[in-house]
Order: sequence, then C-alpha cells, then structure tokens
Amino acid sequence: MSDVVTVAEHRRGELRDVSHELITAGRELADDLSGRHHLAVISGDVERFAQELNCDGVDTIHTIDRGEEFNHGVYTTAIEALYDELRPTALVMPHTVNGLDYAPAVANSLDLPLVTDVTGINAEDGVTVTREMYGSKVETDIRVDSDHWAITVRDNEWSAAEADGGADVNPFEVAIDSDTLGTQVRGFEQNKTDNIDITDAEVLVSVGRGIKSEDNIEMVEELSEALGATLSASRPIIDNGWLPKSRQVGQSGKFVTPDVYIAVGISGAVQHITGMKSAETIIAINNDPDAPIFDVADYVIVDDLFEVVPALTEKFGT
Repeated sequence: MSDVVTVAEHRRGELRDVSHELITAGRELADDLSGRHHLAVISGDVERFAQELNCDGVDTIHTIDRGEEFNHGVYTTAIEALYDELRPTALVMPHTVNGLDYAPAVANSLDLPLVTDVTGINAEDGVTVTREMYGSKVETDIRVDSDHWAITVRDNEWSAAEADGGADVNPFEVAIDSDTLGTQVRGFEQNKTDNIDITDAEVLVSVGRGIKSEDNIEMVEELSEALGATLSASRPIIDNGWLPKSRQVGQSGKFVTPDVYIAVGISGAVQHITGMKSAETIIAINNDPDAPIFDVADYVIVDDLFEVVPALTEKFGT
C-alpha cells in the first residue's frame, strides 16, 4: 500500500479553490497506488477548513493549528513532521505562490525528487507525470524513478472534489519553536494598485493587441460594465502598461475559469490560451478568420471589434 499526502491552501481566512482540486488529484493518485489519501490542513481556522474539505476522496484529515496566515517555516516544519509520521509515497502540493515557496524546501529537506507545475498523473504502471514546457508549446511526460517523490499541481486541471465525505479528522501535534523558524508574519498587504482578483470572476471580458491604443480600452470597459463582467487582458496590454499586471490572463499571468470568457482582439498565443482554456464558455471576437483563439472558442465573431463591441454594449446596456 502506498499512501498520498496532499496539502490544502487558504488565504485570509478562506480556502482556495485549488484545495478541492488537490483532493481530486490526490484521490486519483491514491487509487492508482492502492493507498490511502491524507490531507494536511495547516494554520488558520483548521476545524472549519477540515469540515469544508471533508470531501469524498479523503481518508484522513490532519490539522496543524499554528497561526492564521501562511508562514514558510511553519509549513515546512509541519509537512516534514507529517511526512516522517506517515511515510507516504507521494507528497502533492499546490503550484501556487505559497506552494512554490515551501515545496522546494520540503523536497530538499526530505531528499525527494520534485516535479513542479504538473497537469497530469499516471501511476498505474510506474509513475509518470505530465507538464508543459517551452511556453506550453510542448507537453512532456516525465518518468519518476523513485519510491518516494513530491509534485506541485497546477490549478484548474482537476475538477473540484464534492463535499459530504466521511474522513477522520486527526489533530496533529508538531513541536515548532517560533524563535528558530527564521520567518515571521507581520500582516497581509493587498496590492495597492488594483484589488481585483480576476480568478474569482464569473464573466471576463479580456482585451488584446487588436485594441491598438490605450485610449480604446475604455470601449471594452464599457462592454464589461454592461455585462457586469470583470476586465482582463493578454500580455501585450500589460507589457504596454495599459492595465495592471493583476489583470493578465495566461501562463505568465493568471489561470482563470470563468463561466464566460470574451476575448476581444486576442489572436490566441499558446501562452494566453493556457490560462483561459478551462473557461466554461469562450467567445472570441477577431477580424482574422485564422486566429488561433478560434480553435478553443465555443462562439466566434469574425468582424471588426470596433464595430462589434459598441453594438454589444448597446445591446446589453439597455
């Protein structure tokens, strides 16, 4: 039997969506390995988090009650202690800012091979993980030749686990000396330039290079307001400084999964498509009938965006 340990993630008192996706990934892996699936909940309101994460697919939830916000030293110490206790075959962590902070340190301390940004796992006959390379232009399968290993999992690649599980909840005691951690959390500071989180949006209107000028972005903003949507952008818009970095969709920006994604003047570079291809419905507006964005779109409008966008704004704004 080969067990799996996954690590949940939360921020500012709320679980992040990737936590439920990790449960699905961890359960599939545990089934392939004929093992048990353990979930670690570290810091914050661990009792509430454990209740919300008690989903179908988790065998045991281990809670480590240490502080409220993320702390590198607390996470590394807690995960290493839990690993020593359970000796799992696989350690599964989120491919997020926090996950990438502690995952390499944990893997190094435990002498585990680490594969990051994993989008697929197959452990039926040996262990092979899938990840993208060269700006998502190439998908590669990597054979993990080790009895014990660690991975970070990209968000939005697995479906979210459903609630109503019957996992045992185990308070896990870890001796952590705050004076020797080397890190200290003094607070959480939100980006002052833009407090919009496009990953939470149900509808995104995303603008690309086809808008031609910063002055023309106002036209797309009006459509966004008419739809009750959030404005986002492809990388050229961000590189030009026309919108803040927090609005960027794509591999070097944010991965989004809205109900509706409207791409305005976006050709569809593979880096951008990687960040939005999981949207439930994709609508693309472009005057180039061969634009790559049309390959992933559910609905396409081949026309001049400077005529289409005002018409849509008038239609939905009334």
